[in-house]
Amino acid sequence: MKFGILQERKIPADRRVVFSPKELIKLQSLYPELSIKVESSPIRVFSDLEYQNEGIVVSDDVSDCDVLIGVKEVPAAHLIPNKTYFFFSHTIKKQPYNRGLLQALLAKNIDFYDHETLVDVQNNRLIGFGRYAGMVGTYNSIRAFGIKFELFKLPKAETLSGKEDLIRYLKRVVLPPIKFVVTGKGKVGAGVKEILDAIKVKSVKVENFLTKNYTQSVYTQIDVLDYNQRKDGAVLDNNDFFKNPKDYESNFERFTKVSDIVITGHFHANESPAILTQEMLKAKDCKIKVVGDISCDINGPVACTLRSSTIDEPFYGYLPSENKEVDIFHPAAIVVMAVDNLPCELPKDASEGFGQMFIEKVIPAFFDGDKDGILERAKITENGKLTARFSYLQDFVDNKYV
Repeated sequence: MKFGILQERKIPADRRVVFSPKELIKLQSLYPELSIKVESSPIRVFSDLEYQNEGIVVSDDVSDCDVLIGVKEVPAAHLIPNKTYFFFSHTIKKQPYNRGLLQALLAKNIDFYDHETLVDVQNNRLIGFGRYAGMVGTYNSIRAFGIKFELFKLPKAETLSGKEDLIRYLKRVVLPPIKFVVTGKGKVGAGVKEILDAIKVKSVKVENFLTKNYTQSVYTQIDVLDYNQRKDGAVLDNNDFFKNPKDYESNFERFTKVSDIVITGHFHANESPAILTQEMLKAKDCKIKVVGDISCDINGPVACTLRSSTIDEPFYGYLPSENKEVDIFHPAAIVVMAVDNLPCELPKDASEGFGQMFIEKVIPAFFDGDKDGILERAKITENGKLTARFSYLQDFVDNKYV
């Protein structure tokens, strides 16, 4: 079996890679029968020379590889027919901008696995960059607060060397006694918590967060039933929410009245209620000053996320009264940070962490007959057709989905 590590071709440029040189050396030591080739790249965080110094073949041609692994979407024109691919496709929610990519995967008879669909039996994701998105999103949210109120200046995360550098700069900042509310307790939420804990922002319980004043900065991390309630008033469990999202409505407004910074790390299903609405944001008692929307669903559950922002221009202002974008220094503006590729700002840390997860959680399935069904569950296309698990995408492929 021969693995090819792809050059990233999506614009804007992404410097991440699935495996660092050291992770590839580890991979080859664990599975000597595996052959590996790295596609040459001028932008990757690890240079061609760093791979070559470890004895790894670097080439402009990876067409002789069986399995091709990248991070972001591979442009349709660069897909090699009759191969196996792994990358983030952003198609499984029927994202219209990538319909053509899914159609090309089928037309070129590619066996395709999305990193996002690599899950265990309980449907928990096995790998991802969420932790690093959480870290950078938290840094950027605090940076936005400093800029908006001219309290402090932090350098862009992409100019720093890694996680420890982010923390070092944040520790130099003296935060006023502000309140952070963090949605979600998954990998993104864990990354947010890691940074807030490292800079000594105090974690407090929801009840205390909502009712008490503090002389230092604090945060609370909330799950779905902390900001959603059943319309009939019944109090059930998370499983009921996930099974019957239409029976719920957001009660996030209780947090808008006391929070200065909202950082989102939640997963939001299509039928779930909106979380942070325009009505909540334009209410006279809304205290929110910054929304760090790491989840970044455009026109989705967070009303102020009108568009994604970029690493170059990470912030924009949102005017709740008119539901439109304004300058961040507009006196009534809430600052929105909605960068949709945050881990790109920590390319080295994110790549090393991702590779470790891939080796631990996914690679064994190639050599143990996929005994846990990891690859079987993740496969989206095979023999020019959608697999049964992803047959719900057929109307999307056929252009019948609106």
